[in-house]
Amino acid sequence: MSADDSQEPTGRMSAADRRSQVLAAAVQAFAAGGYHGTSTDAVARQAGVSQPYVVRMFGTKLELFLEVFDHAVARIHDAFAGVAAQDGFDVATEDGVAQLGEAYTDLVADQALLQVMMHGFSAGSVPEIAAHARTGMARISATLRSTGLDDDSVRDFIAHGMLLNVMLAMRSPEHLGADPDLDALTVCTFGEALPGPAEV
Repeated sequence: MSADDSQEPTGRMSAADRRSQVLAAAVQAFAAGGYHGTSTDAVARQAGVSQPYVVRMFGTKLELFLEVFDHAVARIHDAFAGVAAQDGFDVATEDGVAQLGEAYTDLVADQALLQVMMHGFSAGSVPEIAAHARTGMARISATLRSTGLDDDSVRDFIAHGMLLNVMLAMRSPEHLGADPDLDALTVCTFGEALPGPAEV
């Protein structure tokens, strides 16, 4: 057995489960280091497998990052689609828009998901990542438009979501009381969805 093979998963785990295990590790690794600061070796260490195993499973670092990023965007799409499919949902009401907002706030409270999204959107110098980011944003926009929101409302909703991303990425809810001007923006941004001390 070679040194490269010695760290491959053992036991009865299926290929799909092994792939999910490595993907979950990749989410954590890319969330911490971003695309440029993370190697396939770092992902392998996070997953407890060998680096050649990760490469055989996913190919290049870019291919792995794109899969992780696309998965994050898909979770957002699925969350919005799930809300829109609920009985009684009506985007024309204030409660309908609030339901969409709550679904998004719940998702981005997952710091790893949030950071992967932020790294993906900020890595536009890599053409393939920029293309996936554009496709993902278009898909999210289409999902929101399908609920009945007009274009201006979709723009405002996504803009608010991006502000939530930034505020969570800088961990502003955890530092309420440190700066009254930032406090005002934080409270205004999150409203009743402001995370409590046990949630941040």
